[in-house]
Amino acid sequence: MAKLIECVPNISEGRRRDVVEQIVDTVRGKDGVKLLDYSSDADHNRTVITLVGEPEALKNALVEFVGRAVELIDLREHEGQHPRMGAVDVIPFIPIKEVSVAEAVELSKELAQTLYEKYRVPSFLYESSASADHRKNLATLRKGEFEGMADKVKTEEFRPDYGEDIHPSYGITAIGARPFLVAFNINLATDDIEIANKVAKAVRHISGGLRYVKGMGVRLEDRGIVQVSMNLTDFTKTPIYRVFELVKLEAARYGVEVVGSEVIGLVPMASLIDCATWYLRTEDFKLDQVLEYQLME
Repeated sequence: MAKLIECVPNISEGRRRDVVEQIVDTVRGKDGVKLLDYSSDADHNRTVITLVGEPEALKNALVEFVGRAVELIDLREHEGQHPRMGAVDVIPFIPIKEVSVAEAVELSKELAQTLYEKYRVPSFLYESSASADHRKNLATLRKGEFEGMADKVKTEEFRPDYGEDIHPSYGITAIGARPFLVAFNINLATDDIEIANKVAKAVRHISGGLRYVKGMGVRLEDRGIVQVSMNLTDFTKTPIYRVFELVKLEAARYGVEVVGSEVIGLVPMASLIDCATWYLRTEDFKLDQVLEYQLME
């Protein structure tokens, strides 16, 4: 049985479609690798790509992927709502089938070593791959962003795991093994970014909110509204519906309604079944009652 691992690289480009396509083209049609999805956001100025493949084939495809990003993305000219420190900002590996966490960690280290040798692109190891507890959290590593990273990596606490200084135009990448993550955003009927920031603060774990939730406020300039942009790092323990309801409750404090939500990239079917079960109040509903699930089996 083939080993399968998922990878969800994020690139710091969501406005120049031609650049996105050139980078994504590097992982199209590769033996042992399948491009499942990619989506760009102009306000975030970011694109999320979802790949699945055999470990070695996936690593080789990502080397070419990063090489094209080195050529085409210059963070000295980049602006966007989403925090970033690298042209390819983060490369997470998620074990899917017949792959252990230890194997995913080893793959992250092999990729990091190759990227530095080939392109002089430095990296931090994060999550399960982290070299120390204080380096596990991506937000901690990314704090200061590209503009502050040259000084940050000179400190003993945040020296790169591979490389020394940041790449002058590319920056630095976070690479690591982690569990499945759901990227979930909720849009609010206001243009007041302070309200989005307050709601995000109330919801995210680091400031006293829900466990396994990271969040921040973002402006959606083209729509004239704001968004609570979130990562749910364990949907089995903090489900999507619970996050949605808490955001609605917190926004209502300021007289603001939720106007919609969006999922970025792919999500497990189970996470959406959980939502349907909760909102419909179905009793003893099971995943194998879904027709498409049975067909896939």
